[in-house]
Amino acid sequence: MSCEVLDLGLIEYERAWKLQDEYASEIAAGTRPPTLLLLEHPHVYTFGRKGHAENLLWGEEKLKEKGIAIYWVDRGGDVTYHGPGQLVGYPLLPLGKIDSQNRLPESDYVGYVRKLERTLIAALARLGLAAGQRSGLTGVWIQADVYSRCPRCRPEDRAKPAKIAAIGVKVDARGVSRHGFALNVNPDMEYFDGIIACGLADEPVVSLADLFPHLPDMQKVKHEVIAAFSEVFGFEMKLA
Repeated sequence: MSCEVLDLGLIEYERAWKLQDEYASEIAAGTRPPTLLLLEHPHVYTFGRKGHAENLLWGEEKLKEKGIAIYWVDRGGDVTYHGPGQLVGYPLLPLGKIDSQNRLPESDYVGYVRKLERTLIAALARLGLAAGQRSGLTGVWIQADVYSRCPRCRPEDRAKPAKIAAIGVKVDARGVSRHGFALNVNPDMEYFDGIIACGLADEPVVSLADLFPHLPDMQKVKHEVIAAFSEVFGFEMKLA
């Protein structure tokens, strides 16, 4: 089966959210193939269904100064940051297997999230960076021995694993996935100071730029993510 890849560049969060709804309806109707949206957002904090307002640390004046929009959305998880230099991927896939109450079985939902994690781990491996999963936590993590290279990071954090990619998804009543992953390539990491990312107060966050002396450009990162997505999900990827 083929999966269409759309590179949307820098796009406002609300516009991309509406596109997901539009494309998901077409996928459910069988008029569009599975689709992977790759993009960047202007500065935005989004809160998922498990979001807590107290995890927003900056006040209104600071948010205005930094040009940050805020959205409460229908994905899983708590608060996260999106901004330029971060690769965001929204896979819109017909996962199917809806039960009699129009719900995707929990095992399939969790399995889908784990496959997104494996996709990013494989993409980072292609770039020469070892990453992994952590039991009981969603996302993709860099081990402490690798993270210790980060010159920006606080010495007390360098003994901990660091999160390099966040994942938050939704599966609608027709079994089509929305939202997805955010991989920190070279964003302004100061924006993470304004939130308790994913509600994890003591977990550091890192980017590729913190770890690579010669950062791969965004197109190279996209190329490896697409290749890894094909490998993990078994799709033939077609660039639109």
